[in-house]
Amino acid sequence: MNLTDIQELDIIDPFAKHREQFQLPENKVYLDGNSLGIMTKATETRLQNVIQQQWSQDLINSWNDHNWVNLPQTVGEKIAHLIGAEPEQTICCDSISVNLFKALTAALTIVQTQDPERTVVLSTKDNFPTDLYMVQGVAQFLGQHRCQLKLVDESELEQHINSKTALVLATEVNFRTGRRINAKQLVANAHENGALVILDLAHSAGAMPVHLDDWQVDFAVGCTYKYLNGGPGAPAFIYAAKRHHKNMSQPLSGWFGHARPFDFSPEYKPAAGIQQMLTGTPSVLAMSAVDAALDVFKGVSLEKLREKSLQLSDVFHQLLKTHDLDDVLQPIFPEQRSERGSQLSYHYEHAYGLCQALIQRGVVADFRAPNYIRFGFTPLYNSFEDIWQAAEQLRQVLAENEHLDPRWQQRNTVT
Repeated sequence: MNLTDIQELDIIDPFAKHREQFQLPENKVYLDGNSLGIMTKATETRLQNVIQQQWSQDLINSWNDHNWVNLPQTVGEKIAHLIGAEPEQTICCDSISVNLFKALTAALTIVQTQDPERTVVLSTKDNFPTDLYMVQGVAQFLGQHRCQLKLVDESELEQHINSKTALVLATEVNFRTGRRINAKQLVANAHENGALVILDLAHSAGAMPVHLDDWQVDFAVGCTYKYLNGGPGAPAFIYAAKRHHKNMSQPLSGWFGHARPFDFSPEYKPAAGIQQMLTGTPSVLAMSAVDAALDVFKGVSLEKLREKSLQLSDVFHQLLKTHDLDDVLQPIFPEQRSERGSQLSYHYEHAYGLCQALIQRGVVADFRAPNYIRFGFTPLYNSFEDIWQAAEQLRQVLAENEHLDPRWQQRNTVT
């Protein structure tokens, strides 16, 4: 595969025009959209309007005049379209960690109302740490008699669902390996055994089709700053299947989750439906950024987006093979395309130095402890020529041993 072949792929790319909607940095190949997505031009325009007009001039009237008050619902419905959810089941607010706390406590209450003996939250040893930390926090909050975390190997998750399992907490795409679980099968197995499922979509939403309603998922959480391009620290989202709304409750009973918040009643009465997952006043600047960013998905086929994602990863790994680098960088991602997310991860002893040396050359990947380098592919703005350039720079770094430079041996706070 030569550069001409690569350029021909860009010519027929159905998403080539979408690149124009992003503020692409000059002289940089960005393969880290699985950590922080690139800003859209619409987001910049929207934030300027919010700052210069809505906040600066219209001030408090904007809660009504510019519909600030309903941003969590408005953004939630845009996200719902991308995760296979019917209306009134998804809302945008808080962080993944906070939303996971809500989902955990709500789901445990639902299960234990029927069977108090179900206390186990089953998850995987390699799940994203914050998910596991939140379960540990809930166990302290509720007590071991209501919540106990059990960790198993990812490949054995379904085998450990039993009569003690209250919830299965799983991330659809593993943050390190990029392995994609069979969520539909997992949910069916959990339900057959009387357990509910909470799915983390941090590395799924915006990169591939997700079908929460069809899969019968009970609760889900996800962030908006990765493939949804909402900005650093952007608010997350939470999904709760409508069949659970009548029986669910969560203890973070903030005023925006109240049935009538502007009655200012001293007694809490939860709103009906997904709105009870709200807590305090939404961050209008952050929420507006996400709202604008999501417009880039208008008219986008997630199936075609997924196919381009897989093509990008196939081309990248083939180029590494062409450069005889597939033995140097040891793949930890699944061989089967259908089992991959939108990233490729490799084990390499000097992964951190390699990542830093690539950044110095204008290729942004990322490092994950203890010694993995990840290349994330965002089909809406990554071109095939990006992939070519990244592989070529990688070859040069390794050939010249730039990654062993002492400058790259001291790790930054954020790795």
